[in-house]
Amino acid sequence: MRRGISPYFIFAVVGLALTITMGGGAGAETFALGAKVCKECHQAEYEVWEATPHFSSFRQVHKADKAKAIVAAAGGKKNMKRNETCVLCHYTLQGEKARAKSGPSCESCHGAASAWKDVHNDYGGPGVKRDDESSAHHAERIASANAAGMIWPSQKYDIAMNCMTCHGLAHPDVSGETLAAMLGAGHPLNPEFELVRFSQGAVRHRFYPPNVTENATMSEAELARLFIEGQAAKLVSATSALGQSDDATYRAAQEQRIALASAVLGAVSAAEAAALIADPTDANARALVEAIAEQDLSGEVGSLLPAADSYK
Repeated sequence: MRRGISPYFIFAVVGLALTITMGGGAGAETFALGAKVCKECHQAEYEVWEATPHFSSFRQVHKADKAKAIVAAAGGKKNMKRNETCVLCHYTLQGEKARAKSGPSCESCHGAASAWKDVHNDYGGPGVKRDDESSAHHAERIASANAAGMIWPSQKYDIAMNCMTCHGLAHPDVSGETLAAMLGAGHPLNPEFELVRFSQGAVRHRFYPPNVTENATMSEAELARLFIEGQAAKLVSATSALGQSDDATYRAAQEQRIALASAVLGAVSAAEAAALIADPTDANARALVEAIAEQDLSGEVGSLLPAADSYK
């Protein structure tokens, strides 16, 4: 997105809660178009993606030492690219027939695009350029694309929830029993996975006006907010996952995620942070994100931010 807008404005306009489409998977009415379609307008972003592990994993992840054991623990088809559990996070299922065509890509974070592609880049009719779009049409376009399933870059908490669902081994469409079995078979679960470190390194793609050729870095204030939004998502994700399994090892990993996120959120003075720690719900997380939307919290959590040289 080239101009930011609060997701809370979007929700007020469309009167809908966001339904996140994980892994670029196809739903009953929408499906992923694939990264090459996005490339038509987002060449720079596509080139960034080509240099990431998300891109290269398509040809590599099924060859990992423990891949066969993990797929067996997941149950279902032995072919990882056809296994109904594995494809949720490891691949972009493209087209109406939902075939694995790439690793995690654009629509893994931003939602399957078949219903919103032609909406999100319509600036007011044929021939109307982005710079000539009216404010009213801009607001309508943002809301309409969101209602059709698009997760805009400004919706950082929702994107963070996508990240946490997979990297936290906490997918809501997979049973806790299966997730625990996969962990026991060697599937990685990094409790210290954190949004700033993993989004501002190799996968960073921030090409915004006025210089759309520059992959812009975030200010300290922006990084601090992103850090908190990521911790809010981690806390909600881990709390939900914790309730899905009685497996001791799996629960210990999720409890560690909860402890790490709570420690960061405890440094935030906003009352909404304390409320989220006390009751880690999606609604409370969104209330915190809204409360800090215009705040510079680098003074409160700046010392906790990962160093730039540790970005992945």
